[in-house]
Amino acid sequence: MKNIRFLVHHFLLGLLLNTSIFTTSQADEIALNPTHPEKYTVLKGDTLWDISGKFLQNPWQWKVLWENNPQIKNPHLIYPNDTIYFQLVDGKPQLSLSRPQELRTDKPCILKPSDYEKGRETFLLDKNNKVLPCARESDLEKPIHLIPHDKIAAFLTSPKVVSEKELENSPYVIGFQEGHLLAGAGDKIYVKNLSDTTAKTYTIYRTGETYHAADTNELLGVEAQYIASARLQNLAEPTATLIITKGTHEIRIGDRIMPSPETENTLNFFPKPPEKMIDGHIIGVKGNMQLIGLYSVVVIDKGSAEGLIAGHELTIYQKGKMVVDSVKDDSDDVKLPDEMAGKIMVFRPFEHLSYALVMEAKHDIHRLDEVKTQ
Repeated sequence: MKNIRFLVHHFLLGLLLNTSIFTTSQADEIALNPTHPEKYTVLKGDTLWDISGKFLQNPWQWKVLWENNPQIKNPHLIYPNDTIYFQLVDGKPQLSLSRPQELRTDKPCILKPSDYEKGRETFLLDKNNKVLPCARESDLEKPIHLIPHDKIAAFLTSPKVVSEKELENSPYVIGFQEGHLLAGAGDKIYVKNLSDTTAKTYTIYRTGETYHAADTNELLGVEAQYIASARLQNLAEPTATLIITKGTHEIRIGDRIMPSPETENTLNFFPKPPEKMIDGHIIGVKGNMQLIGLYSVVVIDKGSAEGLIAGHELTIYQKGKMVVDSVKDDSDDVKLPDEMAGKIMVFRPFEHLSYALVMEAKHDIHRLDEVKTQ
């Protein structure tokens, strides 16, 4: 049967575009990639961000460019094997899209003797017990995403960053059933100071990494590391009994309890630069990684208090090195210019810091590299 394609992500095709710089009727200057191709065939594993980088220098400008492409009647989805074409018409970019010919399904599906020989025993029959033509199936092709969702999914709900005071004041595990020293899925735990009993589920956290501002060393937040999920069984002051439903680590005495978030963070982002100037630093990297590269999840020391929201794009700058002036012996050391090393997209902001995904890596990226509004 023919593939069924659901319409989602209304903005997707608008991410793609092209060369040098031109001005639209809205007087927005659009930066285009000077080495863009005339056409590009989408590969499995591509993201819209990857593809837009082949045409467009700033992916967040997709909306202005999309308005110049009314000839594409169905711009909602892009699939592997689709081909994107680019041309300039009256000085404005025009996109067109072609898709590979669908697998023909109008031909009869013939049952061969080998079907019987290989042991096939069940067939579709009509009311006269005659074998009906067999059904044809084709794989449902999935549209490509804006970003690689699998890289950030684990960080959308847990861990989370809280204030030191919030973590210290949270209810905590005080004991286990039958005097056990640790607990896991299916076990009972006893919790002290659980006052909020309205939540459907609870999350058990453990104190993780602490984050400090790069410039002032001010404490910005404490990471609450996910340990397990639980549901309330009984409340009998001063303790509550919870049943562990799932977990990634064994629970210990002193682990903290918080109501589970009712909704997950969205996976749909609308990339754009912050409306005001942001000047921060990379202060951490997630996933037990030592090196920072493409699709690494990093922590930056700016958050919602500074105006950051999910989807904000920032540019990474590698600090210029200090070099010795070998020409003049009495000259001071010279600082080389900062170099653009890549781009990040914020996907989960907290009050004073954010999780972000490295979307472009031109050079090596390090902790304490600067992140700025371009």
